[in-house]
Amino acid sequence: MKLTLATLFAMLLASTATAETTVKSCNREVTFDAPPKAAVSNDVNLTEMMLVLGLTDRMVGYTGVSGWKTLDEKMTKGIEALPELSSKYPSKEVLIGAGADFFFAGWNYGMKVGGEVTPETLEPFGIKVYELTESCIHISKKAAASMDDMYNDLRNLGAIFGVSERAEGLIKGYEAELSSFLATLPALAAAPRVFVYDSGEDAPFTAGRYAMPNALIEAAGGTNIMNDLEKSWATVGWEAVVERNPEVIVIVNYGEVTAEQKRALMMSNPAFANVDAVRNDRFVVLDYVEATPGPRNIDAIKTLAAGFRAN
Repeated sequence: MKLTLATLFAMLLASTATAETTVKSCNREVTFDAPPKAAVSNDVNLTEMMLVLGLTDRMVGYTGVSGWKTLDEKMTKGIEALPELSSKYPSKEVLIGAGADFFFAGWNYGMKVGGEVTPETLEPFGIKVYELTESCIHISKKAAASMDDMYNDLRNLGAIFGVSERAEGLIKGYEAELSSFLATLPALAAAPRVFVYDSGEDAPFTAGRYAMPNALIEAAGGTNIMNDLEKSWATVGWEAVVERNPEVIVIVNYGEVTAEQKRALMMSNPAFANVDAVRNDRFVVLDYVEATPGPRNIDAIKTLAAGFRAN
């Protein structure tokens, strides 16, 4: 067959074109003509997902860390070349000014329903948004939180940035690591009743069925006593906690009130004296970055699994 110049040119274009990639982001489908080149991530856990996928060279910065939390040495080394564009939630102007073409955030992880920064408000400026899977409950229905939420985010980020093989390798590695670790532990006689204490003195802020700790607790062999709470993170009454009598209390460590201060509050209050976890001093501490969706969920499950089996 004789090839004309026009045919050769068309073949060349086809060979160099980048295939479109479409991913599901909460209740939307988002299509990318090419991998983003100027990404911004919000919060420490979402930023770590970008780091483990080796995407720092595609980023122009991150937001929403120092306003609430501090970076540990592991995290600092990973993003030392990147600027923090905003200490808390970014404004549209911050993202536009950074020349961003992609924002990895979530509902209550950098965006608020009806707020200034949403996928719809950023779209006119050429900034595409991928939403954290765990956070989708704020705008649409979803199943209870599971490890698949975090794996789904890694898989979708891999597709968006053209590093799917890397993402699949990480997921398989995490699954194998957890399976191997859990196989070394003695079986539990029964799933321990677990309460997540995030913050609050007059009333505790805790994890419901759609928050990541629900998934971590189940993966480690326990049962979240608030797994019937149709929320992700929410405030409940102490009376409900006492009534459900947790055997283990998981403290989320961040902010101005330390984990030890949270433990002391419960240990010293007579109202909690008959709660099994308090009576037996069974507390497990998770850092914020471990309790929210991200790569450190693997270590969190190991910590919980060991804590559930401790005397």
